[in-house]
Amino acid sequence: MGFKCGIVGLPNVGKSTLFNALTKTAAAQAANYPFCTIEPNTGDVAVPDPRLTRIAGIARSAAVVPTRLTFVDIAGLVRGASQGEGLGNQFLANIREVDAIAHVLRCFKDDDVTHVAGAVDPVEDAATVETELMLADLEGLERRATNLRKRAQTGDKDARAEVGLMDRVLELLRAGRPARALNVAPDERRSFKMLNLLTGKPILYVLNVDEASAATGNALSERAAAMAAAEGAPSVVISAAIEAEIAQLPADEQADYLDSLGLEEPGLDRLIRAGYGLLDLITFFTAGPKEARAWTIRAGTHAPKAAGVIHTDFERGFIRAQTIAYDDYVALGGEVAAREAGRARDEGKDYSVADGDVILFKVAT
Repeated sequence: MGFKCGIVGLPNVGKSTLFNALTKTAAAQAANYPFCTIEPNTGDVAVPDPRLTRIAGIARSAAVVPTRLTFVDIAGLVRGASQGEGLGNQFLANIREVDAIAHVLRCFKDDDVTHVAGAVDPVEDAATVETELMLADLEGLERRATNLRKRAQTGDKDARAEVGLMDRVLELLRAGRPARALNVAPDERRSFKMLNLLTGKPILYVLNVDEASAATGNALSERAAAMAAAEGAPSVVISAAIEAEIAQLPADEQADYLDSLGLEEPGLDRLIRAGYGLLDLITFFTAGPKEARAWTIRAGTHAPKAAGVIHTDFERGFIRAQTIAYDDYVALGGEVAAREAGRARDEGKDYSVADGDVILFKVAT
């Protein structure tokens, strides 16, 4: 089960520098001119979770396998992208393929790094990209609505319901608001997702600041954070330049470097966790002498589906899930002690897996 978070923004805001740091590679070319990233670069990153290390220590696991999140570095959008300006059509298509958007906003001034608009204004930059995405959604929906309305007029009940949803989205877009602002009822969520709207994807803002502002942010990032909060979107302050430096340091030197900057952890850890949360993901664990492993599922996933993430045969043959809450597993010292204390529960097919559960699946062979 893969989850993709696309890194988007205007040219020269630090997207590729951030991606390089995320994947600890130089796979994405970071250059001081627009359209340097022609093809989307994809990288899997480990989701930092200290719980996994604790579980592995208790279980005396020989290997530790974290869960992962995929980031896609998508080339910079410019004004007019919805009409094909720059490499607009290709970029928009790449965005459609991700599950969520990490929108990088430039919150630093540097005379050596050009800005496509001539001035640094993260709020205006956000509006530029959002407008292009809304225009692309508007054009696509208006095109699809014609055929859908014809079907609805023939008495197609599904088409009539979809037309109603589509018209509400169109009303929002025409008013200059993104599709994600729509109040979608539970029974409409599947239809809404099938519209595959660019502005329907969950979004978080990455506020890229100068090195001196990495720990505290600055006036530009404060304005951008206020804008994000007004939208109900999360935001993360990061210095992509610092993160790129941290990524190149040996592990034993990273803590000292972070401390010298007044940072408790890399900004990338916060970004990865924010992206994980944005996608409404949770983690469950499996643990034994061979390995301790973290697994990603969406919140609300039932036990058989969670078992299927490990192997499809586990879902088909699911019998029950021996489940221990993380706090109990740690406090009692592992599976055996948790069972003896009556803290290991046998859960059935209707159980919704909770974040942090340590699970042993019982399956038919």
